[in-house]
Amino acid sequence: MKKIAFFDTKPYDRRYFEAQLDGREFEISFFETRLSRKTADLVKGFDGVCAFVNDTIDDKVIEILKRENIGVVAMRCAGYNNVDLKAAYKSVHVLRVPAYSPYAVAEHAMALILTLNRRTHKSYLRTRESNFALAGLEGFDLNRKTAGVIGTGKIGRVMISILKGFGMNILAYDPYPDQDFAGREGFSYVDPGTLYSRSDILSLHCPLTRETHHLINEEALEAMKPGVMIINTSRGGLIDTKALVEGLKGGKIGYAGLDVYEEEGDYFFEDLSGEIISDDILARLLTFPNVLITAHQGFFTREALANIAETSLENFRAYFNGGPLENEVCYRCDRPECRKETAGRCF
Repeated sequence: MKKIAFFDTKPYDRRYFEAQLDGREFEISFFETRLSRKTADLVKGFDGVCAFVNDTIDDKVIEILKRENIGVVAMRCAGYNNVDLKAAYKSVHVLRVPAYSPYAVAEHAMALILTLNRRTHKSYLRTRESNFALAGLEGFDLNRKTAGVIGTGKIGRVMISILKGFGMNILAYDPYPDQDFAGREGFSYVDPGTLYSRSDILSLHCPLTRETHHLINEEALEAMKPGVMIINTSRGGLIDTKALVEGLKGGKIGYAGLDVYEEEGDYFFEDLSGEIISDDILARLLTFPNVLITAHQGFFTREALANIAETSLENFRAYFNGGPLENEVCYRCDRPECRKETAGRCF
């Protein structure tokens, strides 16, 4: 029986993974602590590691995994920007869950848009105190407004479908545009500058890479419409948060809905209600009446959690059974022939 160490786990992780185990194939240990250089020695005696978005799998952690003869890390999420792929290549196979539920994330992004626009969160608090006044709750029709979507992968495509259901005009940017999809759905791919200048609402659905880090920066904000609404349910590093704060202070940004944050690792997924937030930028964001922050809950639906557990366990089965690794990340090895396509594994 293979032993797997799960890091940064919560009760719901245990519940959904244990529901899919038959008790004979894997022995799982659930650690609440995050994987990092300080905690990596906990992997001793295990055959595999399962990690999450705020675990740190850098070169030093990879060295420890190699020392302990661990050849697989399964990310129970789609993103893997917290993994040093250069250090992992040819040493540790990194697997992921590429499509746990694009509906979950896109629907949460839409919830942020509707809540910010119609201020339902503020209305709820008012009526709880018998305040039924409407002053300050004015919104705008989404119908015939323009939404800009950055990234047209699985989540971005679902988001486009949802926005079209509200009668919005859609523009999109993707470095690898799918013109057939655009033709079927009736939207246009444009360059980033055009997207920024014409969008009333901007929703981010792209991975965090070297190229997309601080994609939304001071220059990008300058090109946007006054009063633009920015929604980010992807990765915090896509936005230069200092520039975002300045845009909010100056009125350039009318609304911001954030399910992710650049430095979320110290805060998100934890109950810190009895503590002082020492991050000055996060504390400042929480003071704006036109900012709505949720704690990386876009993925958090029953369907998504079940799919994450199922796919993660299938990834481990494929690795330990010697089969092809369909969900192995791309290490950007720059080899002329992709070994994953020919042999099923990158190395």
